[in-house]
Amino acid sequence: MRTWFRLIVCLTFLSLGCGISEPPSTAEDLRESAESALTQDDPAAVLKAGPRPDRALALWATRETLFGDVAHYRFKLKVGPGQHDTVTIHRVVKESSGWSPTRTGRAVFMVHGDAWGFEQAFLSSADSEQVPKRQSIAAYFAQEGLDVWGIDLRWVGVPTTTQEFSFMSEWNLGTHAQDVGTGLRLARGLRLAGGGFGNMNLLAWSRGSLVAHAYLNSEAQLPRGRRQVDGFIPMDMPVRFAPEHAQQQAWACARHEALKLRRALYGPEGGLLGVAPGVGLQAIGKLAATAPNAPSPIMPDDIFGPGTGRPTNRRVAIVSAAATGAIMKPLDPLAPDYHLLAGVPDATGLPGSLTHTLEGYLLEYAQMASPYQSINEVVESDAWLCGEDVPYDDHLRDVTVPVFYVGAGGGVGEYGVYSTTLLGSRDVTSLIVRDLPAVPRALDFGHADLFLAGSAKQRVWSPILQWIRAH
Repeated sequence: MRTWFRLIVCLTFLSLGCGISEPPSTAEDLRESAESALTQDDPAAVLKAGPRPDRALALWATRETLFGDVAHYRFKLKVGPGQHDTVTIHRVVKESSGWSPTRTGRAVFMVHGDAWGFEQAFLSSADSEQVPKRQSIAAYFAQEGLDVWGIDLRWVGVPTTTQEFSFMSEWNLGTHAQDVGTGLRLARGLRLAGGGFGNMNLLAWSRGSLVAHAYLNSEAQLPRGRRQVDGFIPMDMPVRFAPEHAQQQAWACARHEALKLRRALYGPEGGLLGVAPGVGLQAIGKLAATAPNAPSPIMPDDIFGPGTGRPTNRRVAIVSAAATGAIMKPLDPLAPDYHLLAGVPDATGLPGSLTHTLEGYLLEYAQMASPYQSINEVVESDAWLCGEDVPYDDHLRDVTVPVFYVGAGGGVGEYGVYSTTLLGSRDVTSLIVRDLPAVPRALDFGHADLFLAGSAKQRVWSPILQWIRAH
């Protein structure tokens, strides 16, 4: 049935070429191709529901070679009336020649979480001095023949010099979900124009998983001809907690109340680490890289416990990554002993080094953080996790695509499995990446180790690729 539908769509899309039109050869040609893809309605949807009202405008497009025959395309889209109502859509793909992506049978669209956009979360090796350019999940998938897409949510592009944030007041999980839908539509249109068919899988990490659930909840209400996702890969994040995880639900409720108060006091910008959370992360990374043994100018005495004194810049970076809950206080984390990266304790009992991720890579990663974030989606996320009524889950039972949940033993891990049972999917697989069953959560594989660890290719990316190929 799906094969016949794709054939009909391809025939109807002859105006876009369906693989026989001339590929773009300049940035302006690429922008025009994007504009055409965005304004081209799904023919089946037009017949059923009329033209789509949610138009986006392609402002510019770029292409660069990453390595070998793998290229990185960027599309800046205007998705609302305000100056900052823009998103960037990324494409990482093999080319048969310059400006001509290879036709692929399968694609994946990635949604990031807090602090780091697409390039920083999924393509961080491209500009790294610590690891090879190919050592990131987007680069790996592209080398293996997937058509890789992803989004920078609106707040990723907000400049550091910004001081007034009222424009963020209406941004929330629903806003970001709508933007994900726009990105998926661009991806599908350009793939059809280039002769690409096959599954589009939605991979979403951390808070991006809540955005993706919100999108799928909305998509499930559409006729099947207008649905764009064929497989779902939520990574290390729940949307609800199981009844036996009542403590974690209570933590979410407490975070929700605290973050609502923070929003009332400081406005619509901020995150779990306070206002301008990415500015703080950038400072932690830069200070540790440039003056590792100097006392931290941004942390108080005894922040890591009575009698620990003023930590060095290096210690702040290591503990922030490997004992992340320590810098979230007084807020409790998503799961017990939650952390970004696994660490090895020193004589003090605090993390003194990293287990799976290179320390220099961590310091680069911290400095890549986007300076600002809209706090509304953080508040809504904890309302969802708290069990409150939210407008994003009424149709999750109608989501029936195959699902592959991937968690980190020291991140959210097993606490995210229950959320897969809220979907209507019958084909559900889970993978919890952990070191050993006996390893305490505080020392286990971390939330960002899923993408930064030297072993991530074997332990995380390859199993995801195998699942995509099998579906």
